[in-house]
Amino acid sequence: MKITVNEEQQEVHEGISISELIKENNVAQPEMVSVQLNEEFLDRDDFAATILKEGDVVDFLYFMGGGMR
Repeated sequence: MKITVNEEQQEVHEGISISELIKENNVAQPEMVSVQLNEEFLDRDDFAATILKEGDVVDFLYFMGGGMR
């Protein structure tokens, strides 16, 4: 099935979870990534139970802190 990951089309097998998608995409620092599915942020506890569907849009996001000088 086709989904969009970080604005790129990707072919994945049916029944894939967010956790599996993170592994298949070799996401750097998976413990630090936030996931947005169809413009909604997912709770990390839901990654394994969230099964993707045809046409879903997934974004892997990293939030970086910064400071002022």
